[in-house]
Amino acid sequence: MIIMLKKIKTIFILISLGTITFSSLSFTDSYFEISKHLDIFTTLYKELNTFYVDETDPGKLMKEGIDNMLKSLDPYTTYIPESEIEDFKFMTTGQYGGIGAIITKRKNYVYISEPYEGYPAQKAGLMAGDKILEINGKSAEGKTTEEVSKILKGQPNTNVSLKIERSSLTSPFDVTFKREKVSVKSVSYAGFLGNEIGYVKLRSFTRGCSNDLKNAIQKLKDEKNLKGLILDLRNNPGGLLNESVDMVNLFVPKGEEVVKTKGKIKSWEKTYYAKNQPLDTDVPLVVLINSASASASEIVSGAIQDLDRGVVIGQRSFGKGLVQQTRKLSYNAQLKLTVAKYYIPSGRCIQSVNYNNRNDDGSIGKVPDSLKTEFRTRNGRKVYDGGGIEPDIIVDKESVSNIILSLYRERLFFDFATEFRHKHENITNNFKFDETSYLSFKNYISDKKYDYKTKTEESFEDFKEKAKNEKYFEEIASDYQSLLDKLKLNKKDDLEKNKQKVCEILTEEIVSRYTYQKGRIKSSLEFDKDVKRAIEILNDKQEYENIISGTK
Repeated sequence: MIIMLKKIKTIFILISLGTITFSSLSFTDSYFEISKHLDIFTTLYKELNTFYVDETDPGKLMKEGIDNMLKSLDPYTTYIPESEIEDFKFMTTGQYGGIGAIITKRKNYVYISEPYEGYPAQKAGLMAGDKILEINGKSAEGKTTEEVSKILKGQPNTNVSLKIERSSLTSPFDVTFKREKVSVKSVSYAGFLGNEIGYVKLRSFTRGCSNDLKNAIQKLKDEKNLKGLILDLRNNPGGLLNESVDMVNLFVPKGEEVVKTKGKIKSWEKTYYAKNQPLDTDVPLVVLINSASASASEIVSGAIQDLDRGVVIGQRSFGKGLVQQTRKLSYNAQLKLTVAKYYIPSGRCIQSVNYNNRNDDGSIGKVPDSLKTEFRTRNGRKVYDGGGIEPDIIVDKESVSNIILSLYRERLFFDFATEFRHKHENITNNFKFDETSYLSFKNYISDKKYDYKTKTEESFEDFKEKAKNEKYFEEIASDYQSLLDKLKLNKKDDLEKNKQKVCEILTEEIVSRYTYQKGRIKSSLEFDKDVKRAIEILNDKQEYENIISGTK
C-alpha cells in the first residue's frame, strides 16, 4: 500500500512537472514571439522614417499603424493619444471645461449649432447659427471643428474671446466670457405624457446617471400618481457597466442577477447583482430602443426583458455585447481594449455575430437562424442571441424621403429656424409650426438650392447608359424623354406631399431655439410613433400583462 502511494505520488509529481514545463514553454514561446515582432516593428519604423524618399510624420505613421492593428481585432479596441484624452473623459463623465455649445463646420467657418442652457455660451447671448470669425483675436477661418473645440475647451475660470457674425446684424460683435465646468445632463428630459404616464429620456451612461434617473422618476412620483413609465434609451450609445446594473436595480429586487462578464482573464469573470433596495418594482414599464441603442443600453433593456419586468418597444438594438477597459500607456496615452463579453439574465450574449454585417443606417443585418440560439425569459418567453435586443413590439422605422434628406443636407431647416428666431423674440408654450406657417418656409426655400436625385431617376440614368451601349436608345429616346419629363413634374409635388413632416421638423427646430434640448425633445414626442405605441400599451393593462406573461 505504501509502495502504491509512493508510485501515485511520483506519477503526480511527474505530471505536475510536465504541466509546469509545458506552461513555461508556452509562456516562453509567446514571450519570444512578442519580443521578436516588437524588434521587427521597431527596426522597420526606424528605417522607414530615416530613409523614405519624402519627409514622414512619425506620429501620424505610428497612429495609422496602431489604429489598423487594433481594427483587425474589433471596432471597440482603440488607441487614445494624449490629445484625445479630454474627449474620452467627457464620454465617461459627461463633464469638460469649456463654453457649453455644440459646434458645426459650414464651408470655411465653424458655427454655433446649439448652446447648452445655463452655460457660458448661452448666458453670453450666443445663438444657434452664429458664425465664429475669431477666437482670442486669431482668425477661425479654415479651422476644423476639432481645432476650434480644442481652443474653446480649457480650465474653468479662464477667459475666451470670440468675434461673432450673426445674419440678423449688420456688423460682427465681440463677446468675452469665462469657461466653466460643463456637465451635460444624462437625463435630457423628464415629464408626463397624457394621463399619468411618465417619460424619461436618458442621453448616455455617464458617472452618476442611475442616480440622476432615480431622482427624475422620484420627482415624477412626487408630482402625481405614476400609472406607467417610459424609459427612452433610443440613440443612447451606452457607457459605464456599473451604472447599467444600478439602473436595472431601480426596477428589480435586491439580489437579482443583472449581468455576467466572461473573458480570457479569470478576474474578469464576474456576476453583477442588484445590490440596493429598488425604487419601484410594480410600476408598468416600457423601454424604448433603436438601432443606435448600444452596450449599457442593451444591458438595461435586455435585463428588463429577460426578467419580464417591462415591455421593450422600437427597433432591434445595435448589438454590442463587449466590455472595454482602459489601460494607461506611455506619454499620457491610453488603450481602450475589449476584455470580456457580457451575458444578460437569460444567458444570452447580445454581441452581433458579425461586426461588419450592418445596414447603411448602422442597424444589424439579417442574422441567419443557424447562427441564433434560443433562450428563455423568466416567464418562458423565447428570446435569441446573435445580435442585439429584439423588441417585444417592433415599430417599423420611419422612412425619410429624398426631399427631406436634401433639405437637411443643405441645412435649410436649420437656417430657416435661425432666421425665425431673429424675427420673433418669443413663441407660445405649445408652439406648432402649422400649415399656415408652412407657406413662409416654402417661400424661403424657393430660391435655394436643394436638388436631389430620386431612386427612379438613378434607375433611369442607368437604363439610358445600358440602352446606349446596346444600341437601343435612339429608337426609344422620345419615349424616354417623355417619361423623364413626367417624373420631374411629379417631383415638383414632393414638397407638398411631405408637408406634415416638414412642419414636424420645423416645430422641433424652432422650439429648440428658445428652450434648447429639453424643448426639442418635448416637442418631438407628439409626433413620435414609438412613444404613441408605448402609451397605448401602458393604457391597456391586459395587453401589457399578456406580453409580459408570454400569452400574447
